[in-house]
Amino acid sequence: MLQIENLVKSFDNKEILHGISLNVNDGEIFGFIGHNGAGKTTTIRCAVGIIPFESGKIHIDGKNILEDPIWCKSVTAFLPDNPDLYENLTGIQYLNFIADIFEMSPDTRMDKITAIGRELEIYDSLGDQIKSLSHGMKQKVALISAFMHDPRLLVLDEPFVGLDPKASFIMKNKLRELCDHGGSVFFSSHVLEVVQNLCDEIAIIKQGSIIMNGKTDEILRSGESLEQIFLDTENIAS
Repeated sequence: MLQIENLVKSFDNKEILHGISLNVNDGEIFGFIGHNGAGKTTTIRCAVGIIPFESGKIHIDGKNILEDPIWCKSVTAFLPDNPDLYENLTGIQYLNFIADIFEMSPDTRMDKITAIGRELEIYDSLGDQIKSLSHGMKQKVALISAFMHDPRLLVLDEPFVGLDPKASFIMKNKLRELCDHGGSVFFSSHVLEVVQNLCDEIAIIKQGSIIMNGKTDEILRSGESLEQIFLDTENIAS
């Protein structure tokens, strides 16, 4: 679903990503972890076509993101760690705006907004201006916008920040449901227990290089927790 091959990215002539390669398979939840500044968000933003890169290849569902950017983005949903919503709009106005971008029919969009909104217990607040909502409620609006067009690839950067326990539980179920229907999830998180319990595959990035990548059960074969394995990578040269 998502293939990143030898990705190189620089800022101000300083190389940040040193040939990143990873593969997110169909039906897979892929966890991407690393310290602050390791290159997680830069990798994600390159993968979804927000920022350019110097060399390498990125394919989404078989299409090159540089050659077919509109198609790639049409089957992808991206939720950054701090979504910038149009706060003077109401929740429903914002969601209709997103639905227009993805050319969703009126009936389909309302069915999706209603169903997901009720699941996340925010439906009754969608008529309020976004600026009046709490951080957690804004996050729920953003989640509806990400799920409602049934993306083939869902890319998330710290998706559980600000969510209450029930919303986090619902979201985990929805991620697995998306994968059960053939989609894929690629997400970054500092909540290592969630990554350990939720992900089929994990990659650890350090100073712009992948230092560990594999199936979750294989990485955890030693019996150590992901937290301990992650801390042990401090001694691995990047």
